[in-house]
Amino acid sequence: MRKAHVVKRVLPGSIAEELEIQAGDKILAIDNTEIEDIFDYQFLVQDTYIEVLVEKPDGEQWLLEVDKEFDEDLGVEFENGLMDEYRHCHNKCVFCFIDQMPPGMRDTLYFKDDDSRLSFLQGNYVTLTNMSDHDIDRICRYRLSPINISFQTMNPELRCKMLNNRFAGEALKKVDILNAADIRMNGQIVLCKGLNDGKELDFSIQELMKYIPNLESVSVVPVGLSKFRDGLYPLEPFTKEDAAEVIDLIEGYQKKCFEEYGTHFVHASDEWYILAEKEMPEEERYDGYLQLENGVGMLRLLLSEFEDAMEKKQEICNLPEEEPVGELSMATGFLAYPYIQRMAEKLMQRWPGLSIHVYPIRNDFFGEHITVSGLLTGQDLVAQLSGKALGSRLLLPENILRSGEDVFLDDMTVGELEKTLQVSVNIVKSSGYDFVDTVLTVE
Repeated sequence: MRKAHVVKRVLPGSIAEELEIQAGDKILAIDNTEIEDIFDYQFLVQDTYIEVLVEKPDGEQWLLEVDKEFDEDLGVEFENGLMDEYRHCHNKCVFCFIDQMPPGMRDTLYFKDDDSRLSFLQGNYVTLTNMSDHDIDRICRYRLSPINISFQTMNPELRCKMLNNRFAGEALKKVDILNAADIRMNGQIVLCKGLNDGKELDFSIQELMKYIPNLESVSVVPVGLSKFRDGLYPLEPFTKEDAAEVIDLIEGYQKKCFEEYGTHFVHASDEWYILAEKEMPEEERYDGYLQLENGVGMLRLLLSEFEDAMEKKQEICNLPEEEPVGELSMATGFLAYPYIQRMAEKLMQRWPGLSIHVYPIRNDFFGEHITVSGLLTGQDLVAQLSGKALGSRLLLPENILRSGEDVFLDDMTVGELEKTLQVSVNIVKSSGYDFVDTVLTVE
């Protein structure tokens, strides 16, 4: 029996609309080839002539002949964007944050994915332990890149220990296959004190450099430790001195890599610089922000965009009647707080009619070692902002909400927060331009 993929939506003016494909129809095959998932679909749909087998809701099957431009899509969206089930992670990593979640949260927050297809589509990081030879072959055949890989360490024995998977060390050999096929990759190392730091980190960076240029970048991020670690592997938080040592090691390799390969290659996440109380590197050192979603260069980019936006706004807001005025507030995690405060002060210096209160929110829900704004909850916002001067608006970063929704991690909605705090909430996108625009927009 063929695998059927249900059409959720047909785009207006598309080939699919012209062929009278409708929502609820099922696509069974292209060129008599069964479609395993979105990668098969994207590969099979490329040709200038294809035959599409469609099943209507009443069971009638249509074989549609399509003449089109090369790489032109049919114009359909599927009920399941991956066109297949998500693959569950079978590792038991000592650093896994999902294992540190409290009970009683929504089911989706407990799902561990380790799916190479999500690496390509959404930028997720995969351990390679859940990839079959068939998966590797398809990545190479379809030229799927970049693939984001969670290395953690290049020591096979230590990797087995850290991932609690006896095949985790052997899985590193798949990197050789991807490299030989010229598949672009990015890497990640979640650093755990006493395990893969120090000499082990030094060794791992040396080994990973062998994959340049196909391995374009490697980020080193500190392990996130919540307060819900009973029964888990004992891990300790890094100190200011530890962070300085990590930065020194990485910056040494950045200099070496740039001299030899023209790329800085390995990057310390923003958390290391804040913990070590050091300034963020200059923009050029981030190689185009390849690891931005991993928290590498996020604050440097924010500051650069902020300064640029300030210059442009000063050229516009130069008349007295255009001067922005008003009182507002911002809330963020402890990680970004010093930078948000600095930006707010510059805005108030330039436009004295503005009064901006910036509040760092301690993460009581997950524990004080969690300092990023993306893991703040509605209940912590309520507890720590109640009774504070909030002005007419409260600005919150976009990553504090569930993607595409107005819900916090603890299922409180933005509307409920507004009602409780009696203030209008503005969600601010991650760029410095949006930050300035939102602050200076008078409602």
